[in-house]
Amino acid sequence: MNLPSKLMEHAVQEFAKMPGIGKKTALRLVLYLLKQNNESVQQFTAAINNLKEGIHFCSNCFNISDEIICSICSNPARDHTIVCVVESIRDLIAIETTNQYRAEYHILGGVISPIEGVDPDQLQIASLIKKLNTGNIKEVIMALNPTIEGDTTVFYITKKITDQNIKITTIARGISFGGELEYTDEITLARSLATRLPYEKYLQRNEE
Repeated sequence: MNLPSKLMEHAVQEFAKMPGIGKKTALRLVLYLLKQNNESVQQFTAAINNLKEGIHFCSNCFNISDEIICSICSNPARDHTIVCVVESIRDLIAIETTNQYRAEYHILGGVISPIEGVDPDQLQIASLIKKLNTGNIKEVIMALNPTIEGDTTVFYITKKITDQNIKITTIARGISFGGELEYTDEITLARSLATRLPYEKYLQRNEE
């Protein structure tokens, strides 16, 4: 892509590094910014800088937050005896969009994947196990993406839970194997949560 300005070219290259943004889209974004007045551009850059400098990760569930504890974990109206385990913040947002879940989350930050070189120590699994073994949790919902890596991670976590009083469930298979929670429609996702299965039944279905 031949551009009339090195500064513009550099800006396009930076925008094109974003997920789902190709060079043509990046160019449109750069041209849009060039048309804006200085105040608008300054507000945009300030928002990006504040995002990096001011965002925290909740010390309890690892959700994005403006404070040390996120608004979900600090909400007294939530059921703090139930924990929904998800792979990413995007999955948490997808579930929250259904307005059907009113308890806590725990974001792992990924799934176990030997092929990708991701082992349990690189994820928020140890903190989850510690939380589950305190005796304060009654149910843990495994809401990981239905993939081989997701199932491997669920299996690993369940073997580490020593509190025998915890009910372990998984979201129902309304979501096809290999699918991703963040791309699942709200109705299907809400139904999968409402009709979640005991982990033992989930294993039996996979073995059939």
